[in-house]
Amino acid sequence: MNELVIMMIVFLVLLLINAPIAIVIGGSGIVWFLTTGDIPINIAVQRVIAQTQSISFLAVPFFIFAGNLMNRTGITPRLMKFSQVATRKMIGGTCQVSVLLSTLMGGVSGSAVADATMEARILGPSMTERGYPKGYSCAVLCLTSLITATIPPSLGLILYGFVGNVSIGRLFIAGLIPGILMCLALMGTVGWTSKKAGYDIPDESVKAPSAGELLTCAKECFFALIFPVLLILLIRFGLCTSTEAGAFAVMYALLCGTVIYHELNWDGFVQSLKDSVVDTGGIILIIAMSGIFSYALTVEKVPTVLGGVLLNLTDNPQIMMIMIILFLTVTGMVIDSNVNILLFTPLILPVLTEMGVDPVHFGIIMMTIVTMGCMTPPVGTACYSVCDIMGCPISEYVKYSIPFFAAVIGLDIVMVFIPDVILFLPNLIYG
Repeated sequence: MNELVIMMIVFLVLLLINAPIAIVIGGSGIVWFLTTGDIPINIAVQRVIAQTQSISFLAVPFFIFAGNLMNRTGITPRLMKFSQVATRKMIGGTCQVSVLLSTLMGGVSGSAVADATMEARILGPSMTERGYPKGYSCAVLCLTSLITATIPPSLGLILYGFVGNVSIGRLFIAGLIPGILMCLALMGTVGWTSKKAGYDIPDESVKAPSAGELLTCAKECFFALIFPVLLILLIRFGLCTSTEAGAFAVMYALLCGTVIYHELNWDGFVQSLKDSVVDTGGIILIIAMSGIFSYALTVEKVPTVLGGVLLNLTDNPQIMMIMIILFLTVTGMVIDSNVNILLFTPLILPVLTEMGVDPVHFGIIMMTIVTMGCMTPPVGTACYSVCDIMGCPISEYVKYSIPFFAAVIGLDIVMVFIPDVILFLPNLIYG
């Protein structure tokens, strides 16, 4: 137990000095091996290698590469045009574009941070011209990107399925309704806050989009809209595994960029490849290092002790999930979302499963909360990136983001007490 205490102290110290998260996890795990004395250090090396030895894990680099390719195929401007037409009569129209675009981009980028930074560069200047305060614009750009946490192919859902041994196909299907509900909740929040503050009220001369206009725009971005559906169908009907679906996504992105839209050139392909190597390398290193940390926790029987403590607090699964949501909200403020998935899924999921909670139900809620950590100081990568692009103080962002955080957390609580919001589609399709 003393070794565990030392390991956690080293973990916190490395975290506080802002060491790279892979070093935080791996370094504290190595300290445990060095202080315990009973277990050979070469076991740590074995755990690093063993953590990445999974066919399912190959889906991660495939989907990262597919997302980077999709961003260079000409799909984004087409989705932007559709969003602008669909929202032009709404209060807070420019911000409503961000909400709808994030929903549509969820099936393309799969990354909240990538979505937020991309929209900040494209929509940010327009928001400033329309009179939105920079803090408000940053809040909308950041929080709407949270929709990508559940719309397939979400990278977080792939990692959760990999670590928790949960069907990725069921997770992908389960994320569709929550993603759409989050879109509606955030659109409602944008409309309410914009009307209250008088932001971007549409002129009476502006006409609502006709069905013909919407259909024409939808045809232009048809291949982007159909992408998540194709992934789900391929996995559900056993035509491919989640890993093979990742390979299909890469080929589909190449087809869209070269044959359909003719906008992916050689330079774009090479840059996508470079970006994917960097992104995949960072994630793989974190996953590999988590093998050392997880081994130490298992040997010290932390999952068993934690499970006993939690089960003694309450036997009500809904109350337990709300307590875990609060815990993950706090940890998300200081720990990267992918690390939260890798560290806490093996600890929390067995406890909830024992209480009768469906792992798919919890997975969707967990992804929303840990991804929200990207939007919260002091570590949130999305909020700092967007504020830097927009030239906005982080304090201004925090002030304007409160209603949006409240909408997201409120929706999560609804999903806790009404599991069918999440489980209806996977139960309908999978049985």
